[in-house]
Amino acid sequence: MAPPIVRVILYVKEIPEVAKFYQRHFGMKPLPSQTDEWLELTSGTNGCNIALHQATSTQRSGAAIKIVFGVADVRAFVKEREQHGLPFGPIYEMDGFIFSNTKDPAGNSVQVSSLSLKGITPVE
Repeated sequence: MAPPIVRVILYVKEIPEVAKFYQRHFGMKPLPSQTDEWLELTSGTNGCNIALHQATSTQRSGAAIKIVFGVADVRAFVKEREQHGLPFGPIYEMDGFIFSNTKDPAGNSVQVSSLSLKGITPVE
C-alpha cells in the first residue's frame, strides 16, 4: 500500500495573506501547530493539508506547483468565488470533467476540478 500524501508545503513570503486566501475561498482552517514561520491548513476531510512555510529572502514564490481542489459543480463554484473577488480563467471541459484555474496571492497555481470526484480507480 502506498503511503498517503498528507501535506503540500508552499514557501511564501506573506503567510497571513496566503492563509487568508485559502480560508476565505476554500474554507480551510488552521491547525494549532502555527508559528511565525509555519502554518498548516486543513479542509477537515481526508484530503491533503496545505502547509505555509516562511520563504527566505532568496526563495521565489509561485514555484512550479498546482494545487487542485475537487468540487462537484465547477461552474457554480467559480461563479460564487468570482462574486467574492477571486478571478478565474476560462472553464474547460475535457473527457467528462470540468476545471478552471486561478492563482493564490503568492503566485501559486490553483485549480478547481471535478476530475477527482469521478471515482477513478488507480492502475495497479
